[in-house]
Amino acid sequence: MKVLLVLFVSFLLSLLGYKSFTGSWNLLISGNIALCIMMCFAASGHFAFTKGMEMMIPKFVPFKKAIVIGTGVMEVIAGLGLLFDQTRSAAAIFLIAFFVLILPANIYATIHHIDLQKGDFNGPGTRYLWFRIPMQLLLISWAWYFGIRLMA
Repeated sequence: MKVLLVLFVSFLLSLLGYKSFTGSWNLLISGNIALCIMMCFAASGHFAFTKGMEMMIPKFVPFKKAIVIGTGVMEVIAGLGLLFDQTRSAAAIFLIAFFVLILPANIYATIHHIDLQKGDFNGPGTRYLWFRIPMQLLLISWAWYFGIRLMA
């Protein structure tokens, strides 16, 4: 998935960039820069694929477009919050909760074969969960490790 590629490449580039400018490795900064970039990348989908994202929300939930746009904005703000010592752990805790809370929407989307980029019902279906659930666990672990654990 593209978001993981963005996460890992951003981590590697920021790690190497930090090392080349300072002469030392900094996992804390690099891990948080990478997650920030990934969150901004993921948030862009909320604005580019609003219709498909709205389809991921069950029919009985009102204000779908506002929820999609609002969560995109929250992803950007939380990602940026990872970059500052004063807000890092709060942003990481928010993202951990967010990753847990969006999993049902991803399960709903896979059950209904929603292709969020095309905004139709020709998505990959439940086989996508074999990728999505471990990815959610990785993102939760990443936010905890770089946003909370390394701060202690």
